[in-house]
Amino acid sequence: MKIGVPREIKANENRVALTPGGAEALAQAGHSVLVESGAGSGAGFTDDDYAAAGAQPVSAGATWATELVLKVKEPLEQEYSRLGEQIVFTYFHLAGVSRTLTEALLEHNTTAIAYETVEDEQGKLPLLAPMSAVAGNMAVTMGNYHLAHFNNGKGMLLSRIFTQRYGKVVIIGDGVVGRHAARAADALGANVYLVGRHRERMPELKHEISADLHYVLSESDNIAAELRDADLVVGAVLRRGGRAPHIVRETMVRNMQPGSVIVDVSIDQGGCVETSRPTTHSAPVYEKHGVIHYCVANMPGAYPRLSTLALTNATLPYALKLADSGLDALRADQAFARGVNTHAGHITCEAVAEALELMDRYTEFT
Repeated sequence: MKIGVPREIKANENRVALTPGGAEALAQAGHSVLVESGAGSGAGFTDDDYAAAGAQPVSAGATWATELVLKVKEPLEQEYSRLGEQIVFTYFHLAGVSRTLTEALLEHNTTAIAYETVEDEQGKLPLLAPMSAVAGNMAVTMGNYHLAHFNNGKGMLLSRIFTQRYGKVVIIGDGVVGRHAARAADALGANVYLVGRHRERMPELKHEISADLHYVLSESDNIAAELRDADLVVGAVLRRGGRAPHIVRETMVRNMQPGSVIVDVSIDQGGCVETSRPTTHSAPVYEKHGVIHYCVANMPGAYPRLSTLALTNATLPYALKLADSGLDALRADQAFARGVNTHAGHITCEAVAEALELMDRYTEFT
């Protein structure tokens, strides 16, 4: 199969969908790998690295004129004209973006396989998990930085000074993002409050993260009370394939202390904070009701070397299956097939169809 790897054109997105090692694995399996010239430069991989691995450095157009396109982020508007009846394998987050991309995928009969909805045999999300882990770790780093007084933050450093913990971190969601954020905040020495829906998880989470962890049941009054004196709030809510619900309402944000920080990691699915809107790495924050909001939709792009290595480790086995068997790989693996969001002019992910109010275009993938 011909496989194309375009260069990412999203602002400040320096990840690439395939490492030279991944390209070598595909080439050794008998496939033709076309990598856009310069696609790996942001992650530290040169065209020579790919050529030595058996890939061909080519133009952007050549990478899209293939049967399987591997990307990191969703196609942008200037790439819509390159879509066709090929397979595109990437993070789409269709429920969190405008309907325009979905309509373009339907118009071009593109088979869109979203990393974020592919499941494994246990029902987990193996291709979303590594980037969620990176984003969870980053959320605390970025939050701590923007708490600095010179960033108009309240001047609280999340840290331990001798035996005393300083700073309060409230994390909304106890999945992969939430657990990594909690572990990072606890390691710094902050007081960590993890909000979740399953009180029975508390012993497990305390064992995994810290005996000092505070577990808060996800109820509106509880969240509002904890946010009033929080220094950093991390939004880590996931609704599989669908738009994230607004767990943190605007009234809660209005009652937070001036100079506190919100990092909404859920922003690629629309955000779980009502006052959130997408930002970029070049302009990552804005202020609303005196609270600093960090809502970068491609957070792991800030650390492209690590993120590319972790992403390829997760996606390569699936890319090999697609390259070897095409759509039959999906028909033979129901969990993998849950990654299909559009196919043959139809939306094949019910959560996406519901979020975009396009249920008339929904059908199951077969």
